[in-house]
Parts: sequence; structure tokens; C-alpha cells
Amino acid sequence: MQKNIYIIRHCKAEGQFPDAALTEAGQKQAEELADFLSGLQVDRVISSPFLRARHTIAPYAERTGKEVEIDSRLAERHLEPDLATDWLAWMKASFTDMDLRDAGGESGGEATNRIADVIHDIVESDVEHTAIVTHGGMITLLLHQYDEQIGFDQWQGLSNPDVFELNVSDGRVSFRRLWTE
Repeated sequence: MQKNIYIIRHCKAEGQFPDAALTEAGQKQAEELADFLSGLQVDRVISSPFLRARHTIAPYAERTGKEVEIDSRLAERHLEPDLATDWLAWMKASFTDMDLRDAGGESGGEATNRIADVIHDIVESDVEHTAIVTHGGMITLLLHQYDEQIGFDQWQGLSNPDVFELNVSDGRVSFRRLWTE
């Protein structure tokens, strides 16, 4: 059975903390995203526990009556960068060295394994069309798993929101970006 997985990056938020709400612009984006998703077949919705992710999918869930499952494996990558270092340079290096981690943080490889486990569970399920709501770093790490050319530059090029379609069929995986600003 072919699986279609819509991978959604949250809308514009007031910050990076787990409880950061959507901005006013982000709330409008969530409504636009709900319109966009209404044109797709979605049987199941799974979200990061972070507030910005849950609020991103809320308008769609309200319109369709879909239950939103919360999965902590979709939370943003846990980083605790040393503020004395160049954070962007560290982030860039973390996409090429998947074992690189900051003190108390999570490596790219560990975060990739988390989101790959979610994808594996979706592929093994009986549901054909699933939407997941997560974060830019997690999306980039997941796509990097299927195309090693995906990395720091693509992470910087993501929009809020953003939507990719991941197709899994007979062990083959392909993906494409659906969202255009």
C-alpha cells in the first residue's frame, strides 16, 4: 500500500520555546494552511506537543473534526548551544556531522532517529494519508535521510508554514515540496 505523509512545518511563532504561541501573522497562516489542506486527503493528523505546532493544525482540525494525536517524537530537536559560539556555524556543522551535539543537547542523528521512528510507525499502520506537524530542523533532518544534499541551506530556506509530501511505496521513498509562498 502506498503511503502519503504530509509533513508540515508550523506557522510563524513568537519564539522557539515549547510554549511559544503563533504570532498574529501565524494565526492567519494557520487559516490559510487549513484551506490548503482541505484540498488534500488526510485520514490522520499527528502533531508535535509544542504549542506552535498544535495551533498550526488547530483550524484544520476544527473544520474537519479530525482528532489531533500528540507525539513527543515530533518535538523540535533539543539544543543547548554555548552562547559564546557562533550558533549558525554550529547549526551548519550539525547537518554534516550527525554525531555533533552541544552540552546537554541532542545530535542530528538522535533527532533523525526520532522522526524516522514516527515515519516507520505511519508506514506500518493501516492509514494511507497522514499529516504530521513538526519543526524546521526535524523536517530537514528527515529529508536529509532520503537525500544527503538536503542540509543547512535547505533548513534556512524553509518557510513558515511549509508542506512536503512524502510518498512511500514498495520500500521506495520520494518527496516533493507542496507549499509555495
